[in-house]
Amino acid sequence: MPATNGRSPVMADVARIAGVSHQTVSRVLNGHPNVKAETRTRVEMAIDELGYRRNSSARALVTRRTSVIGVVAFDPTLYGPASTLGGIERAARAAGYFLSVVTLQTVTREAVREAMDYLAQQSVEGYIVIAPLRTVVDGLVDLPYGRPVVAVEGGQAPDLPVVCVDQPGGAYLATRHLLELGHRTVHHVAGPHDWLESEGRVAGWRRALEEAGAPVHEPLSGDWRPREGYELGRRLAEDREVTSVFVANDQMALGVLRALGETGVRVPQEVSVVGFDDVPEAEFFTPPLTTVAQDFSEVGQRSIALLLSLLEESDSPGTAPKRDVVPARLITRQSTATPSTR
Repeated sequence: MPATNGRSPVMADVARIAGVSHQTVSRVLNGHPNVKAETRTRVEMAIDELGYRRNSSARALVTRRTSVIGVVAFDPTLYGPASTLGGIERAARAAGYFLSVVTLQTVTREAVREAMDYLAQQSVEGYIVIAPLRTVVDGLVDLPYGRPVVAVEGGQAPDLPVVCVDQPGGAYLATRHLLELGHRTVHHVAGPHDWLESEGRVAGWRRALEEAGAPVHEPLSGDWRPREGYELGRRLAEDREVTSVFVANDQMALGVLRALGETGVRVPQEVSVVGFDDVPEAEFFTPPLTTVAQDFSEVGQRSIALLLSLLEESDSPGTAPKRDVVPARLITRQSTATPSTR
């Protein structure tokens, strides 16, 4: 290890060993995107060689930066929100930041305001709000944050920086897949009405049907849970015209699969089923589930990168909100096939 005169290594030592400026080391530590890959590698090697660890308390005193990001989250019992939070946490840690998380049970404008007020008392540098509900996004638009905010899954919010998965695009892929297999139309089990993800998936499903000139039946709305999928699946099983179903998430799709099986409807021979999320268990459903995958790690990385870029621009008022959309992918398994007579 290079000599540091018996003291703990500091950022200046890293800069000296890497042959870069103090500011460049800071950018690497903060996950700033505008650093060449070769330079980033040299800095990271110097950090490892010296065993450098950033002193967060000293940094906060000198720079008034705390390396803490506030996160407002909702219903971590659901796969999507929980996986989104996990992706953000991993990306924040990789960028040298800590998270202070508030999980809300009641989603109201006042609850969001109280959560952000609480996080402000923790001296967070900025906020990431996992905002899949319209009430959350509407409540964020005119809150006096005083710090940068990124809304994750914030839909089409025009006045906020947003990172989201292409929900309409993923639903479009799922629906087109079923139509291309030869199904006359595709029925839809949607999520709750007030969820932006549900709205986006309905929009993508509807667009694919309308482009193909296929009949558009009214969606059946559920609550994301397997029990609700099961109840709605029993209703669909009674309709012999149903040959394919796009379900708004894999948990409800699990319920649909069980309902069809219990009523003697074979999947995929008589009814094809597509889900959304690609939960780890999806490939072990009976049959293995065709579904749409969301890259939650990518959502986390882009959310942190966008927030850090906003922190860099905090002295430049008037910057337009940014929107970063992560593509969705169709994963084809054994729950879909060409239609046959029921």
